[in-house]
Amino acid sequence: MAKKRNKAGKPRSLQVITLCISTAMVLILIGMVVLTVFTSRNLSQYVKENLTITMILQPDMSNEECAALCERVDQQKYISNLNFISKEEALKEGTKELGANPAEFAGENPFTAEIELQLKANYANNDSIKWIAKDLKTYKGVSDITYRQDLVESVNRTLGKISFVLLIIAALLTVVSFSLINNTIRLSVYARRFTIHTMKLVGASWSFIRMPFLRVAIIEGLVSALIAIAVLGVGMSLLFQYDPEITVILNWNVLIITALVMLAFGVLITFFCSWLSVNKFLKMKASSLYKI
Repeated sequence: MAKKRNKAGKPRSLQVITLCISTAMVLILIGMVVLTVFTSRNLSQYVKENLTITMILQPDMSNEECAALCERVDQQKYISNLNFISKEEALKEGTKELGANPAEFAGENPFTAEIELQLKANYANNDSIKWIAKDLKTYKGVSDITYRQDLVESVNRTLGKISFVLLIIAALLTVVSFSLINNTIRLSVYARRFTIHTMKLVGASWSFIRMPFLRVAIIEGLVSALIAIAVLGVGMSLLFQYDPEITVILNWNVLIITALVMLAFGVLITFFCSWLSVNKFLKMKASSLYKI
């Protein structure tokens, strides 16, 4: 009797292992897409907030006037960071780049003071920047406003394409993952279709019959998600060791959210697929069970 139980238990154990592995592989792919989505969002924000707008100041402005102007500009809601470059600092940088002091040939310092601005990500688009540049020109002592308009357009256009592609990939992957996991769970329930029918014959309610299958599905989803999180975690750890600076766009918040999404997706999809599969066999008549 014990040998028969062992023989019956081996296929069931193999099915559980196969289901966990296949589900974990799907969840790893989903986790990678989620990571990519959040990483691209953080990258977009990082790039936008590092776009520089330069305020070129008039040559006759004193350092005190420049400091007062910096204080006024820094109070604007669209400013993320501000860096003041004095005439002297500009001369040092120019001398370093040219290899000679231009003041010796010109008789005076040819450079003017500048204020370099970084905007908040929400304002780093062409329409907002045009309005901001127009507003900054109204300040006393500002002679010109410069920024890389082509770079702004290129960044926004590229990030828009990336977001669209990721949305399509996420949708396709969701459909494929549901099909794979649903087929695997259906095969697992199919092997116990006669047990389901026997329980119906003795008067068990549908909810009572479904409960063990749903409970097992939740456990399998949790185990699969934990395996997927562990594998993805090892990969992220190796990535951080290879390039520590990637934490700028791939931080702990992103990793935690990704892990929670994988955990929730693993439990929900196995629960839902198990529900559908059990219901299918619950609705079948005895004669139909032998024809499938």
